[in-house]
Amino acid sequence: MSSTTTTSTTTETPKVLRLRPKVDDAMPLPPFEYAHIFDEANYGDWRDELATKGWTVVKGAVPRERALSYRERMFEWLESFPLGFKRDDPSTWTNEHLPVHAKGGMFWSYGLSHESFCWDLRQEQGIIDAFTKVWGTDELVTSFDAGCIMLPGRTDVKDDQPWEHMDQSRHRRGFYCVQGIANLNENGPDDGGLMVMTGSSQLVEEYFDTFGRTYEKERTFGAFDYWMFSDEELKWFENKGCKWVKVTAGPGDLILWDSRALHYNVRPKGEKDRCCTYICMAPAKLQTEEDKRIRKEAFEAERGTTHVPIGHVYSRAFTPSVRDGKPDPLDTGRPRDRIPQTDKILKLAGIKAY
Repeated sequence: MSSTTTTSTTTETPKVLRLRPKVDDAMPLPPFEYAHIFDEANYGDWRDELATKGWTVVKGAVPRERALSYRERMFEWLESFPLGFKRDDPSTWTNEHLPVHAKGGMFWSYGLSHESFCWDLRQEQGIIDAFTKVWGTDELVTSFDAGCIMLPGRTDVKDDQPWEHMDQSRHRRGFYCVQGIANLNENGPDDGGLMVMTGSSQLVEEYFDTFGRTYEKERTFGAFDYWMFSDEELKWFENKGCKWVKVTAGPGDLILWDSRALHYNVRPKGEKDRCCTYICMAPAKLQTEEDKRIRKEAFEAERGTTHVPIGHVYSRAFTPSVRDGKPDPLDTGRPRDRIPQTDKILKLAGIKAY
């Protein structure tokens, strides 16, 4: 696949779909010291796939049986809500019996980011080792991202259309973040999971250099490190040779992808549930004092954040979920166990220095 292009004054700008940023569109971004680590594939391991394809699967980052036990704990979490959900009763697999979620199973509130199974997963050595390999340091901080439980056969999901996007600002140049999914169930071609446009991570800058970095249509989602693509924009990448791939993985595999890669998720088509947590880590030294303050507040309030562990201007802590137009009392007033204040957790949280 070639990454070169020829432009002219007659180049037609694709129709765009823009999401309103929360910060000034023209604000300057400081140079990023890791921007060029995936410019070339010269590692001799799975990092070469990150450089060329934009994604990879780290096999067995978590032992299989332990990964399946995490899945059990996630279902126990769902059944702990007084909404009548039962994993062995498909009639309860509806919005009425589930906490508020998006895309048929993405949960981000209710303190899920700080449940013990999420923190146990973040402390799995195989997961830490993978991010250590990406960044070249084991002194890492983690995102307070949440998880996904997608149940098969649901007919009440309204927001299940593809939402092709990348989780990186169009103003950034080079690599900025690698995202991760800790996979907790068998995930084959017909099971719910991650769709990635292979090769797109290396072409996004060429795209924006060609067609510009302004937006035309405002929508409600406001994360800075986010860009949603229209059908016309997607066609440009397809014409460059990029192809959509459904990532397959087993329990305990860690799926990693460059935030520049176009991606979205799909719900199960078969009989298996999709169960996973989202994990993203970056070097602790990249935190600013404001990063530390915001992360400490989110940690103590047991609130989640976006996937980016660094860069306070661009991240945000999630607010309580809304049900029937009001903050869900199951989110704002649900009794919870406090997060263990261990040395390892406090360092990963960015509260204690390495």
